[in-house]
Amino acid sequence: MSDDRANPLGDYLRARRALVTPEQAGLPAGANRRVPGLRREEVAMLAGISADYYLRLERGRDKNPSPQVLESLARVLRLDELEQEYLLGLAAARPRPPRRRRPERVPARLHQLLASVQVPAFVEGRAFDVLASNRLAVALSPRLQPGYNRLRSLLLDPEEQAFHQDWARSAEGFIAAFRKSIGDDIDDPRFVELVGELALSSERFRTLWARHDVRGLDGGTTTVNHPVVGELHLHRDKLPVDDLLLVLYYADQGSESDEKLRLLASMAETAHLGAPVALAEEPTDIAGPR
Repeated sequence: MSDDRANPLGDYLRARRALVTPEQAGLPAGANRRVPGLRREEVAMLAGISADYYLRLERGRDKNPSPQVLESLARVLRLDELEQEYLLGLAAARPRPPRRRRPERVPARLHQLLASVQVPAFVEGRAFDVLASNRLAVALSPRLQPGYNRLRSLLLDPEEQAFHQDWARSAEGFIAAFRKSIGDDIDDPRFVELVGELALSSERFRTLWARHDVRGLDGGTTTVNHPVVGELHLHRDKLPVDDLLLVLYYADQGSESDEKLRLLASMAETAHLGAPVALAEEPTDIAGPR
């Protein structure tokens, strides 16, 4: 984690060039290559800059590359639009004084909305901490309630791993989205704490984190394995509300998964789970969620 704080731009360039093969770049592979991807001098040549200048970029000695240089590097490193935007953000980042962590608050109107929607719904913060949820979300997964962190659950909880039908793909997407959420805010205490814990506890996290993938995790579809009702094919939407995200899971109307969600809702009601689970309006310290 210390390298990330010291030179995020250089770390990103180094990680991404390791993922581009000579063949992809139009170069002969050659023999006895000691690096898994492109060499520094190859990246520099393809980008039209000097090898010495590129070396300074990777080592953090030059932190003000022009947009033209960054666009050339993005082309060589085969970055997509989101990854190029991330690269530009790293280059534009400036040192900032340490900031106190601001508690993430769930507005009262979101609590009311959670209570009224008839699908699994919850509110998450920037680090994927679950801040509030409704009964159906908890019926879908007990880990979708306040006090849990979705990334931590996904990587360290065997039940959560079994819940996701394609766990490997889910983990890859969540970790890439987590890095995008961090952006240049790499000294945020919550991020530092969570990255440190996962780096120590999860080999999968260490491997994927080292790739420096960035990805949005805004919506899409997913398949999960519920221990009671079985397989569920669900859509996922993430709606920004202030600095938080409202996450909704729902099935195609009239589908088998829709019927199973209705069954879950009935079971949750019968079990007298009470009012929707939510954090109080007073900020709560969410350091070290489960």
